[in-house]
Amino acid sequence: MADGTLKVGTITTSSGSGTITLGQSGETITVPSGATFSATAGTMSGQNYPAFQAFLSVSQTLNNDTITTIAWDSETFDSDSNFDTSNYRFTPNKAGKYLVYVTCNIDAGSGIYYASSEVQKNGSNIPSSRIVNIWENLSSSDYSIEGIFLSYQGIVDMNGSSDYLTANAYMAGGGSAGNIILNRTIWGAYRIGA
Repeated sequence: MADGTLKVGTITTSSGSGTITLGQSGETITVPSGATFSATAGTMSGQNYPAFQAFLSVSQTLNNDTITTIAWDSETFDSDSNFDTSNYRFTPNKAGKYLVYVTCNIDAGSGIYYASSEVQKNGSNIPSSRIVNIWENLSSSDYSIEGIFLSYQGIVDMNGSSDYLTANAYMAGGGSAGNIILNRTIWGAYRIGA
């Protein structure tokens, strides 16, 4: 068959279901500049969704020596409505590996000796032996420090149905309540593959 241009409005299988293959092994399929793919969220491989990013609308009180779930009550975006601002959980509807990232600033007027923030899966800490860099903490014996900035990321496997993630924070050493600072604290995740 001679080279040429095929112009159609819709391509479907002859049976109305199944797989459509474009090209063959060794070929490259080119998408011209300015062209875009349109697909129902979660049905097209290579797209980074489900995805969300959440933040605090107000600074959150953090009691001394108490692990507290961060109350992510606002969203920058939520592609598939998988983040719940009432229980602060991300429960993606598609199985796969997810890149998770958190930035958290903890501040206390009387100083902090130790602060940490962790992502939990299904209510339990994620083992660092399997998930590298999913949590990190900073500490100092200098009580003049009034804030600790935590930033970390990692990859988590999710089953696409019941698995969920939450994020918490902890501080010790000030002897009184501190705060999770609203404008320096965000949390998000997006699917990176199967």
